[in-house]
Amino acid sequence: MPDGLRLDNLTLWRDENALLSLDLLVRPGEVTSLMGPSGVGKSTLLAAITGQLPPGFSTKGDIRLNDRSLLGRPPQARRVGILFQDHLLFPHLSVGGNLAFGLAPTIPRRDRRARIEAALDAIGLTGFHDRDPETLSGGQKARVALMRMLLSAPSALLLDEPFSRLDTDLRDQMRRLVFSHAAERRLPTLLVTHDAADADAAGGPVIHLPATQ
Repeated sequence: MPDGLRLDNLTLWRDENALLSLDLLVRPGEVTSLMGPSGVGKSTLLAAITGQLPPGFSTKGDIRLNDRSLLGRPPQARRVGILFQDHLLFPHLSVGGNLAFGLAPTIPRRDRRARIEAALDAIGLTGFHDRDPETLSGGQKARVALMRMLLSAPSALLLDEPFSRLDTDLRDQMRRLVFSHAAERRLPTLLVTHDAADADAAGGPVIHLPATQ
């Protein structure tokens, strides 16, 4: 089977009701957009992929990443990164501390600071290591959240409406940043959005989910 993120005849259930069914391959470096009304199960599908499905929901079929099944694996072993509407930075940690959270614990201490500084340079936040996250603008928080996720070296990327609360100029900037990083790292990327402009900017396949299956 080809590399990428594969939803293999996957059906998402809530109790006895089927919410959605997908047979889908997202190839490395490709962004596939899922669009549909609220309540159809888009965000819950992302939770199934990350291994954090809420109680009352279940799946039938398989979820595969680079031809390995993710089912039964704990979330931390799935190597799936996710970005949300809210940036979810840790308020008790500095900007550098937030980025350090994404690094593997096996990285030697002497190398961690250098990697964090390089990551800050890459997102235009040189010198922000010791800053309090609460002093950052919305765009700066979004960039830190993106880089923290990328530092965890994911093999796939999930986007749960991450641009929806940004103003127009910042939304365009963050789209370019996220999609360029996904392409450069050859990450299969699944985008959930209500905004057709997000899907247009992603430039990949668009799947429209109906209200009922």
